[in-house]
Amino acid sequence: TRGGVDLHGLSTELVLVIQIIAALIPVLLVAIQDGIRGIREVGLVALIVGLIYSGGQSVLLAGLGNPELVDIIPPLLSLVALALIMQKWQPKHIFREPTAPSLEEVQAQQSVKHSGGEVLKAWSPFVYLSVVILLWSTAMKPLFAKGGLLAFSNITFNIPGLHQSIQQAAPIVATPKPIDVAFTWNILGASGTAILVAAIITILTSSISWGEAIEELGATWKQLQTPIIMICLVMSVANVMNYAGMITSIALAVAAVGAIFPLLSPIIGWIGVFVTGSVVNNNILFAGLQATTAQQIGVSQTLLVASNTAGGVMAKIVSPQSIAIAAAAVNSSGEESKITSMAIKYSAALLVVTCVWVYVLSLVVA
Repeated sequence: TRGGVDLHGLSTELVLVIQIIAALIPVLLVAIQDGIRGIREVGLVALIVGLIYSGGQSVLLAGLGNPELVDIIPPLLSLVALALIMQKWQPKHIFREPTAPSLEEVQAQQSVKHSGGEVLKAWSPFVYLSVVILLWSTAMKPLFAKGGLLAFSNITFNIPGLHQSIQQAAPIVATPKPIDVAFTWNILGASGTAILVAAIITILTSSISWGEAIEELGATWKQLQTPIIMICLVMSVANVMNYAGMITSIALAVAAVGAIFPLLSPIIGWIGVFVTGSVVNNNILFAGLQATTAQQIGVSQTLLVASNTAGGVMAKIVSPQSIAIAAAAVNSSGEESKITSMAIKYSAALLVVTCVWVYVLSLVVA
């Protein structure tokens, strides 16, 4: 999934590519919610929070080379920083959504004092989830790897009719080679299993009964069943496009531009994630193409593989799978097209910034 480039080098280049976006996202969110007034009143604080988040990513990716911690540590650092700032500073105006509780209702709720134990209990599901996922992605990860104590839980089988029946050719790879098409079911090692373990711990340590938990599971399935089916169908189309060579053909058409390819490199990643819904699958598809093209035009291979990843991140905003899940989460199933039309302009704007920045980096990064 890395196009043959070094993981630490890729992490370092990825830091260079995404940090402008990471730092500006809180400012963008403020602008979306409250326009110019919001930027004027809280823009500086939003930028500080973004820079702290961005700096945390930089340390974890470039310093420690540990991508698994990126989703946990930087958000916590940002929240702590914001809480400290709010102790000494308050915005002039408080933005309220039309459906949000009134200030009087909020103040009435704040008048009710909760003990430290009650607060900890209320936060415990999130704590359990964070700790379990952290363990799954770090300390326990070797147990699920090949040769590990729990490796037996990984079931792999080749897909008939596809496994080594089709091949990749230049310029996707240097020399033609058959494609291994296998499905691996990580029964214990999957992130979903970690989430299930956290849910079970929550049930065992709270007042929630097993009956109530099963009832909640049923309600969740009822809410998400349509998005789940949609995601399966989209992934089916993505795999057909992948193994039929259609996605690669699109990428090759863009790659034909030559010296200005770095300017368009993130677009390939955007296409990959929009179709597949996954940054990992996007890199499986196009990391080799990015690395090979970079070698042909004399640009850093790690930079273009990083740009492929970064472009894919911008597509997560509007990928059908992400939209379907987001719509279901806010009881808006059936309004996916409306959400997509609202979000596409932000995805496109972030993609343009990424494209320009990658092109600038391509001129100075060896």
